[in-house]
Amino acid sequence: MRPFRAAAAVLLLSVATAAAAPTSSPVPGTNCPNFPADSWWHADVSKLPVHRSSARWMANMSPSRRLHPDFGPSYGEQPVPYGIPITVVASSHPKVSVTFDYADESDRIRYPLGSDTKVEGGQWVEGDRHTIVVDKGTCRVYETWATSRRGGRWFAGSGASWLLKSNALRPDGWTSADAAGLPILPGLLRYDEVARRRIDHAVRFTTDVTDRAHLWPARHDAGSVSNAAFPPMGARFRLKASYRIDPALRADTRAVLAAFKRFGLVLADNGSPWFFQGTADTRWPEGLLDELKQVPASAFEAVDTSSLMRDPDSMRVK
Repeated sequence: MRPFRAAAAVLLLSVATAAAAPTSSPVPGTNCPNFPADSWWHADVSKLPVHRSSARWMANMSPSRRLHPDFGPSYGEQPVPYGIPITVVASSHPKVSVTFDYADESDRIRYPLGSDTKVEGGQWVEGDRHTIVVDKGTCRVYETWATSRRGGRWFAGSGASWLLKSNALRPDGWTSADAAGLPILPGLLRYDEVARRRIDHAVRFTTDVTDRAHLWPARHDAGSVSNAAFPPMGARFRLKASYRIDPALRADTRAVLAAFKRFGLVLADNGSPWFFQGTADTRWPEGLLDELKQVPASAFEAVDTSSLMRDPDSMRVK
């Protein structure tokens, strides 16, 4: 029986190892990965050391607040649900020129925008007006911020494009459609993955005062202070291992909180403290959103992800 037990032990070890391997679930409506599985977005940070600046950053990030899901029903305040929508198009979709406010740091290529493009908050309204368009044929994502169309022409504050099968970063110092110079798509909590209880990436969030600095893999910052006691763009935070996930909570809530422990939150833009972003979707359950709003910000800590870096110009991790 000894050989059988040894073989069984090897099998169990291989199963456990496979279960812990990083994954990248496809972008809904495509066969494209949400960036490679070995991307920083999919890295398990649950065992990494606490960042040496965690305590002072947290002290300047309204730790008495609670989490706020920045997505869900709008209750008539805007024509579409809160959140950032994703538009999937074929490679044959017409592409247009876009005039950018920050042209020197934007990808000045043609973007597949049109009347079918879903815009954050609804087309032609006020607000951040982010767009995320995925070409399902080429697996390229196009993102814009402050998007508008006037007189048949397209305008945006900034824009960027990435190949979803690549870990390449933008030039250091360049913005994107996000203040951190990172893609928005991989940091959105999506209804489909929450419903499956299979969330495999970190989630984008905001705070109100940030340092004029950024950490790898962020490429840009837009802070209002030059003070290292405030968090920089790209800082990553996780739900503490000691935080008890109440088994009485909804199963989808428990799945999100488990992901916050394993993958964490990424500081990607300036905004309301502890607002984290998800997709605009009519299916988000109010019960889930209400339970997530009860999680205290003080239950988080900053993580040092520097040991994951292979190349400063890549999101690929060790």
